[in-house]
Order: sequence, then C-alpha cells, then structure tokens
Amino acid sequence: MRREETVDYHIKAAWHAIARMYNQQAIKNDFTMSMGFVLLNINSEEGVPATKIAPLMGLEARSLTRLLKSMEEKGFIYRIGDASDKRLVRIA
Repeated sequence: MRREETVDYHIKAAWHAIARMYNQQAIKNDFTMSMGFVLLNINSEEGVPATKIAPLMGLEARSLTRLLKSMEEKGFIYRIGDASDKRLVRIA
C-alpha cells in the first residue's frame, strides 16, 4: 500500500495545510498558532497555571516558558501571583 492510499496520510496532510494557512494569517499580526492555543486555554477570570497549559499542548512546563515570556512582552498575557501560595503563578 502506498502512503497516499492511507487515511492517516490525508489527515496529516490536511492538518499541516490548515496549520500553514493559520500561521500565514497569524504572522501578519505578530502571532502564532501556539499563542492562539495558549489563549484558548486560559480562564480569563481566574487565570491558569502554566503547568496546566503545557500538557494540553504536549509540552513540558519548562518548554512553555519561552512562549509565555514572548506573549507577556507583547502584552497578550500577564502573570498573577497567587495570594495564598507564593510559589504559584497564574497566567491571565
């Protein structure tokens, strides 16, 4: 069987085409698909710990740090320290 005859080949090809199209539009606004996914997973009222976002994206929490720093510098997000637990920082 050739790879073009498999269902997963077409699913993967479609996903890559969608991702490319999204990123081409997002780059016009200094944005990426990863940034959009982070924003979709933030509770705007309470915020969310970065450790909760990372698994949803298939990343380690420390791998998300660079993306979050970039988003904070651009003003897309901000960090909130937890009043009861000083070790916890929420992303909002």
